[in-house]
Amino acid sequence: MNRRLGTLAAVGALTLGATGAGTAAASAPSSAGSGHTTATAEIFATNNTTTITDPADRRLKTRLVRFDREVRNIIRTHGAKAGDSTLLDGVFWSSDLKKATYERSREFDVNHVSAAGLHHIADVIRKQYKQESVLTFRHLPRTSPETNAVDIEATGVTSRELHDALLADPEARDELGGGSVTARDGRLILIAPLADLPLAKKFVGELGVDWNKAKVRYGAEEFVGG
Repeated sequence: MNRRLGTLAAVGALTLGATGAGTAAASAPSSAGSGHTTATAEIFATNNTTTITDPADRRLKTRLVRFDREVRNIIRTHGAKAGDSTLLDGVFWSSDLKKATYERSREFDVNHVSAAGLHHIADVIRKQYKQESVLTFRHLPRTSPETNAVDIEATGVTSRELHDALLADPEARDELGGGSVTARDGRLILIAPLADLPLAKKFVGELGVDWNKAKVRYGAEEFVGG
């Protein structure tokens, strides 16, 4: 199995060091997009421990309010600053089940945290909520030697459209694994390896998104525990 795909399924399955994190509109590397986090890093996590294959499952309606409070407290307790939290609808491809799986999760903005501190916080979350892995993304300059991934965001995407696009593109589902859509405003969030940027660009186009309007940030992803 593609290691990334297996880890994404397990996730839900995303440093203070460098300044000027690489935010870019797809067509204009110097501009930052509205709705885009300015946090040092992000943590993508859930408290769900079961595989959900039915998009009508009532568990996908939870708003994870208590989980939100608890994770933000973990972030603060371990010396970082908790920023905003965003409710997500995730769609991921299971190569074992040969079908899509679904997940309600949250993205947590984290500030004033080192790479080691972010890893530690994610590991605490992983253990407390019995997750196989937790995804983190540190925003870094595009030219940083640590940069290995991109955070792509685009408006006007539904979880159903994400599901249908994954099923229609075997390469994208096998290599990218899946993605998430914000529950409130339908904003795609896709964390992809830097090497898969051309594939991610193609997949975003298949979702009906104008690549020139997508927002791309560079950084380092890590599947903590994966």
